[in-house]
Amino acid sequence: MKYGYARVSTTGQSLESQIEQLEAAGCHRIKSEKMSGKTAVREELQGLLQHVLGQGDTLVVCKLDRLARSTADLLKIAEELEELGAGLEVLNINLDTKTPTGKLMLTMLGAIAQFERELMLERQAEGIAKAKAAGKYKGGAPVDPEKLKRAEELVEQGWAVTEAVKVTGISRAVFYKYKQK
Repeated sequence: MKYGYARVSTTGQSLESQIEQLEAAGCHRIKSEKMSGKTAVREELQGLLQHVLGQGDTLVVCKLDRLARSTADLLKIAEELEELGAGLEVLNINLDTKTPTGKLMLTMLGAIAQFERELMLERQAEGIAKAKAAGKYKGGAPVDPEKLKRAEELVEQGWAVTEAVKVTGISRAVFYKYKQK
């Protein structure tokens, strides 16, 4: 059976195009999330890997960067799929890990994707430094301490962090950043 996984990095982005492609590829069930690919805990993906996929099943994604952003993460996911007896298909590059060539290509493309991300982050940092030097970059808006306090209270009451931040209107990243302080 084919299972689709769609992901976008921010809540402002749309999953529609990915979902349409996954449906056209014959996916029977599609899970989707709106969170950064660098986030290690992606609940919907973990749910597929832990509770759904099994022998002979296939996880289908539209693009490799929708699944993982680091080579280590990608290889970990590929290993989990192999242990389950499941395969991975990447639609935009016609990759299928059920073949030896597909496995080789997955490893190589994962390394390239990580390299590309690191270059993008480097360019972003340079742009921010330039903007700061020109007095045009002020950073993010300050976090409302009441919202942060409310989110912490909800988590202490047993709420999932995802739900607590959604209700309070702050991001998971902001919650964890301030939680560490």
